[in-house]
Amino acid sequence: MNFGINLSFAVKRWPEPPVWAKLVRETLGLNLVQFTYDLLDPWSPEPLRRTIAAEVRQAAQDFGITIESAFSGLANYCYDGLLHPDPSARRVSMEWWKRALDLAAELGAEASGGPLGAMSVADAADPGRRERLYKELLDSVEELTQVAAAAGVKRFLVECTPLAREIPYTVAQAKQFMTDLRDRCHVPVRLLIDIGHALYQPLYGPNARMVNWLSGLSDQIGAFHLQNTDFQSDSHWGWPDSRGRFDVAAFAEEVREAGLEDVPTHLEIIYPFELADEKVLASITSSVIHCRQKYCGESMQKVQPV
Repeated sequence: MNFGINLSFAVKRWPEPPVWAKLVRETLGLNLVQFTYDLLDPWSPEPLRRTIAAEVRQAAQDFGITIESAFSGLANYCYDGLLHPDPSARRVSMEWWKRALDLAAELGAEASGGPLGAMSVADAADPGRRERLYKELLDSVEELTQVAAAAGVKRFLVECTPLAREIPYTVAQAKQFMTDLRDRCHVPVRLLIDIGHALYQPLYGPNARMVNWLSGLSDQIGAFHLQNTDFQSDSHWGWPDSRGRFDVAAFAEEVREAGLEDVPTHLEIIYPFELADEKVLASITSSVIHCRQKYCGESMQKVQPV
């Protein structure tokens, strides 16, 4: 199984590239990461951005780590992005994404992406306005794939979210979104499925199942985010956690049955900033061990930190 980790756990704790790289390789025993733009803001002045990106690339090389993709983090997700009600704000979001794609290329990542944006309550309630924003979003993604191609980024990832004012948020909408982008894009667009999003029962109901996403979207899935959840919140907990109920082994079996075992799967755990650093380190280590056992099927001897 193609298993790695999103670097969200390192934000505001281990931002130095050699530090998180050593932790990922020697403590967690992993060689695949998804970089988060919370560690390096694409808005950073270009000289600083390039300098730090080079440090990231060098640290990854030194520790034998592949940066599979670069992904938007919590900071960017706080904004309405490409679905903001103000066209000037949407243009600002486009500029952020263009800078992010340039940064992804500087990091050596083959893919980049994230959630695309959120409509206001008023816009979402207006069918005409919603349709116009949707069509503009398709145009924006097309333009961003052109930027990605020029930068050397090979895939653009779109994360499905559990909010009805974001696009896409259901299997049906994701399928329509991908159909509407067909033959328009300069690099492949793929979907990132976060299990905590896909199984969010307050939106999708008590019968929400991963198989619906896996079978419904199939080869359009480009990556997974793995987290522990109670299915009532977008929890992003680790293991062990008495609140969480997600069965990693069962998910691994579903992924295999769908023929998606080569799709990159990144553990994405988000910790409160005030949580003690040693508790974060203990949790992220035990969570990786759990997932390497249950998702990758590794033996107990292999999953001990190296």
